[in-house]
Amino acid sequence: MVRVSAVVAWGVVCGVGLGFGLWIVVGLAPRMSRPRLARRVAPYLADISESAREAIAAPPPGPLPVVGLVLAPVLEGGQRLLGGLLGGADATTRRLRQAGSPLTLAAFRSRQLLWGLAGAGLGIGVALAVGLARPIAVPVQIMIVALSAGAGVLLPDRLLHRAATGRLARLNAELPVVLEFLALCLSAGEGVVDALRRVAKVSHGELAGELAGVVASVGTGLPFADTLAALARELELPAFTRCADQVLGALDRGTPLVEVLRAQAQDAREEAKGRLLEAAGKKEIGMLVPLVFGVLPVTIAFAIFPGLVVLQLGF
Repeated sequence: MVRVSAVVAWGVVCGVGLGFGLWIVVGLAPRMSRPRLARRVAPYLADISESAREAIAAPPPGPLPVVGLVLAPVLEGGQRLLGGLLGGADATTRRLRQAGSPLTLAAFRSRQLLWGLAGAGLGIGVALAVGLARPIAVPVQIMIVALSAGAGVLLPDRLLHRAATGRLARLNAELPVVLEFLALCLSAGEGVVDALRRVAKVSHGELAGELAGVVASVGTGLPFADTLAALARELELPAFTRCADQVLGALDRGTPLVEVLRAQAQDAREEAKGRLLEAAGKKEIGMLVPLVFGVLPVTIAFAIFPGLVVLQLGF
């Protein structure tokens, strides 16, 4: 074994730091080659295309992009294996869209794979710590690692499902207000697209962002009916799908759109009241738990304890 002095050790550390610093500087240096056609067109499509925004984004400095290129085949193989084991690619893509996540299916699978590796590493650490404290069988250690890796893989999917459910609930809550605002703009004489543009500009919320995407798509030349129908299919929100169908039907038949929007807003409010009553009915037993196990024992104790004290003092 070769003994390393402190000077040599610090020299190695400083050399590694200098190498990473030079790598970052080289990564930040502008390229002298001519930009490709996709990069020249990307700034004009950044409002409606996620890939265009990625193309014009500055590359992250440091060695991570190079490491990513080196490990890309391994990550792709892991993504295919994970997709084959879990399945449900369509459901995952739908949840990503409902949650408003910028991740693609491949990026989400990569995140699951990394979380699984992190869980496996944590499981190995736990198994080693437990093994040092108390000898355990090898199958038990393997089970700990497997359970930790499985939990790491399933946790992002659970978080995604929760994010999608919460965002759909916010969309449901914002829908009546947005519909009434649209009806007000239409009754003032604005067109459908202009009313959507005003709502998207003035409002702040999830539904306003989705409508802003519709307006941006229409501005690029896409038909309004196809864009709205595509948004309804992607979100799969029953209230919004019903409203989009009614709006498109009213535009086709020439029905007054203001009355249709107000009726849909009223239906959305009634549906929200029904969901609230249903949730209250389901949580009725849960609301009895603090009453039975918290308030009632305290009340009984306050009622009986003074009598017990008087009896003890009297006798």
